[in-house]
Amino acid sequence: MTTTAAAEPVRRTRHPWTLQRRLIVTVISIVSMILVLVAVAMSTILGSVLEQSLNSQLSATVERTATRIFPSLNAGRTAAQILEEQPQPAGSLLVVQTISGGITAAVTDDDFDVVELDEDQITQIVDAVGAEGPLVVSIEGVGTYRLEGRSFGPSSAFVVGLSRSDVSQTIGQTLTTIALLTLGGLLLLGVGTAWSIRAGLAPLRAVADTAERVAKLPLDQGQVTIADRVPASEADPRTEVGRVGEALNELLDHVSTSLAVRQRNEERMRAFVADASHELRTPLASIRGYSELSLRDPTLSETTHSSLDRIQAQSLRMTTLVEDLLLLARLDEGQELVYGSVDLTRLAIDAVGDAQAAGRDHVWELDLDEDPVVVAGDAGRLNQVVGNLLANARVHTPAGTTVSVSVERSGESAVVRVHDNGPGIDPALSDELFERFSRADRSRARKTGGTGLGLSIARAIAQAHGGTLTVQSTPGDTTFELTLPAARPADPQ
Repeated sequence: MTTTAAAEPVRRTRHPWTLQRRLIVTVISIVSMILVLVAVAMSTILGSVLEQSLNSQLSATVERTATRIFPSLNAGRTAAQILEEQPQPAGSLLVVQTISGGITAAVTDDDFDVVELDEDQITQIVDAVGAEGPLVVSIEGVGTYRLEGRSFGPSSAFVVGLSRSDVSQTIGQTLTTIALLTLGGLLLLGVGTAWSIRAGLAPLRAVADTAERVAKLPLDQGQVTIADRVPASEADPRTEVGRVGEALNELLDHVSTSLAVRQRNEERMRAFVADASHELRTPLASIRGYSELSLRDPTLSETTHSSLDRIQAQSLRMTTLVEDLLLLARLDEGQELVYGSVDLTRLAIDAVGDAQAAGRDHVWELDLDEDPVVVAGDAGRLNQVVGNLLANARVHTPAGTTVSVSVERSGESAVVRVHDNGPGIDPALSDELFERFSRADRSRARKTGGTGLGLSIARAIAQAHGGTLTVQSTPGDTTFELTLPAARPADPQ
């Protein structure tokens, strides 16, 4: 059987935090932090510049007002009257204290109209001027102003204010612009980074896909051809990841070569075993024949008769081993099967009858379907499989063990189960139970010390029929299951 790796890509369940995602998240996080720090720094610097500009403008306004407002104060004019006589830019605030002690205040709104302030608003301004710290006051219904004043003696003074709305508005627009640009930049950065990282990791993904496909190949048996390789475009030795792909290709070349050598060695070994087994049959038959002929001589001494008995027994044992080896070799080559219609129900009845005659100290049970279960196969070889399973159950379990055989049709398959309630199989041996020359009982005792080929032959026969032979075993519950393709009722052949 030749197995070749499939060319289709392997679908994988991706981990939510793959290397690509971690790299993208890391890059975007670092850049976002940098952009936020830049935005905060720019806003702080811009706010400081605007505040200094506002302070300079306010100081210049105070100087101009001081040269023109003194006559108006002496004349007792209110702040509104002064602003109407001496127009100021929109957002200007004027508070005056005349010689008589009265305090009035007015502002110029966005339409350049003069609006007088009420007593509560004037009180807010007076309290702010009298407090320590920056002369910034938030006037209810008017807005936030930066203030600076001058006094003319103990009884007259004025305060000029400029609105901070332009400063706040400029800073707000700047932050909004920076935020939008930052979001747009991060989006472009994410797309660009994802594309760049994905392109950079493409060779690594090709390596992973190739390795996964090769890992699914049954490399332990049969003729295996590893056709998968990392594409040459993804195995560029000039890049770090490309070197990994090139190294994997070299490794697969070595493995493929080793598998080919292993396959040739196995074929040679099978041919040797088949030839040796075939050649040994003739001398073994001669040994057995001459020993039987010699045993008919009535003049033999007791010692000679005993020796000839041992020779005959060992020749029979060796003949069995040679026949088993020859059978395995022929099964490996796809030979030795003669197909016909096989009634598994009748086969199980006959096998249990034979086992019952050989093992009267065991309890034998049958569980059969009402309708016969028919398969297409070699009746003699299938009988050998079931007989081997029953012989194992008889030999490797103590007296009084119950052995049950069931035959049933399950879908498109026919299933034969051999179950016993014996001590079970050592878990350490379960993986190699069907290997050649493997025995559940390690001893060489006559009772259980067979050749170790029985189960391997049984599995080889099952596989030659397109079926399987498996075992499940725990103490008190061991089940061998033979599954074969069932024949159609209309065409059992």
